[in-house]
Amino acid sequence: MILAGDVGGTNTRLAFFEAGHPVLIEIFSNAEHSGLGEIARKFLAAHGRNVDAAYFGIAGTIRDGMVEAPNLPWTVNERDLRAALGIDEVRLVNDLLVNAHGIAALAQSDLVTLQEGDPDPEGNRGLISAGTGLGEAGLLRLGGEYVPYASEGGHADFAARNPTEIALLEYLLGRFSHVSYERVVSGPGLRNIYTFLRDTKRASEPSWLVEEMAAGDPAAAIARHAGDCEICTLALDIFVSVYGAEAGNLALRALATGGLFIGGGIAPKIVAHLRKGPFVRAFREKGRISTVLERMPVRVILNDKTALLGAGRLATIR
Repeated sequence: MILAGDVGGTNTRLAFFEAGHPVLIEIFSNAEHSGLGEIARKFLAAHGRNVDAAYFGIAGTIRDGMVEAPNLPWTVNERDLRAALGIDEVRLVNDLLVNAHGIAALAQSDLVTLQEGDPDPEGNRGLISAGTGLGEAGLLRLGGEYVPYASEGGHADFAARNPTEIALLEYLLGRFSHVSYERVVSGPGLRNIYTFLRDTKRASEPSWLVEEMAAGDPAAAIARHAGDCEICTLALDIFVSVYGAEAGNLALRALATGGLFIGGGIAPKIVAHLRKGPFVRAFREKGRISTVLERMPVRVILNDKTALLGAGRLATIR
């Protein structure tokens, strides 16, 4: 019996896996708990299973069994979790690494194609996931199998490509000491683009939208009204374009001729905008090497349990 977890910036998903398959899944709000240990103890106490090993995917750089989560006020380490849960084998794994492992468990119905491409069966793959933060990983084709590897590419410097993005970068430099792609391509990043458009008078802010954003998730409100509200439409167009450009950057770094996957919580909610918007165009626009990008398949992952499936899969094949 395996306990697997997907620790995101907003929610934590936990599941029991038996014979490689999830048998029970529960979602917890991170804001309502003091840490992963509390959530896992609550889950175990509620369901009373004897667990042989626990694997948790979590955002951040894991070293010596410890991680300081960049988008959570938590420091998590394997030693404390072993003691708190009474489980001898506890592993923390980068969230994009488990997400990449989960791709092998997906069906075609879990994917939406943005660009068909011409996949190289021996080529590498890439994975980029925007949610509360921005995660990136590669899948190295080795010995007939895909071997996932983690990265912190989402924290690389944001590279502006046109006058509007240059102005956005200058605006964000006034707010942050370092402007990474995550400051633009994430839920908070979409809000950053919106405030840039508002504060630089590129678009006006309707009073009804201010109230709606205050009452719920601001990024979700912006995405929801793209198409019927000018500032929301402009914000999402910039977001989608930068997302596509960075996806293309990752595809080049990983040489993802086997395909590029788009994970995370945002993409499934804006598939229509990814299809009709500037995502694919920005993905391809790489000058003399654009033809290489045009042949790479690009697919959106719809299954929000992919990382959880990957954690369970990784624990099973350990």
